Amino acid sequence: MAGDLIAWSRPVPLAEAIRAGNYDLEADAATRARIAKALDLPSVSAMGARLRVRAWLDGAEITGAFHAEVEQVCGVSLDPFPVELGGDIALQVVPAGSPNAIGEESEDLELDPDAPDPPDVLEGEMLDLPAYVVEHLALALDPFPRKPGVSFDYEAPAVDLSPFAALKSLKRDGETS
Repeated sequence: MAGDLIAWSRPVPLAEAIRAGNYDLEADAATRARIAKALDLPSVSAMGARLRVRAWLDGAEITGAFHAEVEQVCGVSLDPFPVELGGDIALQVVPAGSPNAIGEESEDLELDPDAPDPPDVLEGEMLDLPAYVVEHLALALDPFPRKPGVSFDYEAPAVDLSPFAALKSLKRDGETS
């Protein structure tokens, strides 16, 4: 997880998170303001998630869904507009030093885009569920938002872009080649 996205954080020990099992998370107004600032959004009016944490190998599996109501800025008109976002969360985490962690030092690592993601490796024994929710929101944001009904109308200028266009402009009137 990116450190700059940790605008909503509530770390708990991994074993405690597994014992508790189910989590209903809702960000308060101050937290939503920090999330908006971290994600460069005008505002976040709602943010929450319902998650389930279960034991998985020597770590945990996190499943559930998040929902958010944010305001984005249109890339064409520069007007802010509301956007409702949501999505599923499904990931596994293992503690640092776990034999189930995929190390970056492996030279035989084959990348398969259809394979499931490897488990996240925790720093220590703490699990930070709200930080994962913010990370999933960041991934769900449209990087080129466009307000509904706004279109980008561009007509390229009629300019001769050939390599000889510059030479043609240097030719004097009435001169022949």
